[in-house]
Amino acid sequence: MKESLNEKLALIQAELKTKKSRYNSFGKYYFRSAEDILEAIKPFLVKYGVTVTVSEELIADGVIKTSALITDGLNTYGATAIVGVDMEQKGMQMPQRYGSASSYGKKYALGNLFLIDDTQDSDATNTHDKKPFLNKNTPQFKKVLEAIENGYTLDNVKSKYNLSKEVESLLTKNQ
Repeated sequence: MKESLNEKLALIQAELKTKKSRYNSFGKYYFRSAEDILEAIKPFLVKYGVTVTVSEELIADGVIKTSALITDGLNTYGATAIVGVDMEQKGMQMPQRYGSASSYGKKYALGNLFLIDDTQDSDATNTHDKKPFLNKNTPQFKKVLEAIENGYTLDNVKSKYNLSKEVESLLTKNQ
């Protein structure tokens, strides 16, 4: 008996393994990309006689809807992801901003279709070290100086703030 698309998709979802082969040196974590998922899917295409496609649509200014579809020629199942383009992303030209959002959309649409759980993926949970910077001549700086005078260590400060070399130097003079 020939398997239905539903059965084929369930088998692929159960068998598919995709490694986190990319490394983000800024955030210091490994992650998987849409390309990794697509590469891992290729052996299943022939094995189960299915085709996978990914398409994108600009649904509003700065909002991309990505669809991942699997078909056996008779039936089709799909999953989508909607992502926003960070229009204020520093250090990126506009095409790079859209490209970055496009990559995320593809990754998450494919992840939704193939039940790839990214809850343990640092790419999904990484805060990119969002500790605030401690700047000199601010009320926070004065409080930290007082705390250091009362036994607070530089390591305590570093656990709560990002420090420039100048600020760290000023603080170590007071330790």
